[in-house]
Amino acid sequence: MNFLTKANLDNNLLSQIRYQLESIEIRDYHLAKLLCKVIPSNCPFERTVTVFGRILFQIPPLCKINPLYEQIVGLRFKSLLYLVNECGEDARKYC
Repeated sequence: MNFLTKANLDNNLLSQIRYQLESIEIRDYHLAKLLCKVIPSNCPFERTVTVFGRILFQIPPLCKINPLYEQIVGLRFKSLLYLVNECGEDARKYC
């Protein structure tokens, strides 16, 4: 008898979401532009907290622990490639 544990179910769901994100093809100018604006080019959470010139602590880039980080960054990259190669947009606007 094969029981699905919560961890297996979560992993299967996560794998399915990853697959769906990776299989998205960008063919719409407005969608590509929106994705490039909404998905940041670098991790926005990394911070260094300083007081009077001394570093108190650093917050590491939490994006790396996001299980969908690679797929989301890949989606932004696909969108950027579409805008540059197909639409002739300047990539510097989105960096």
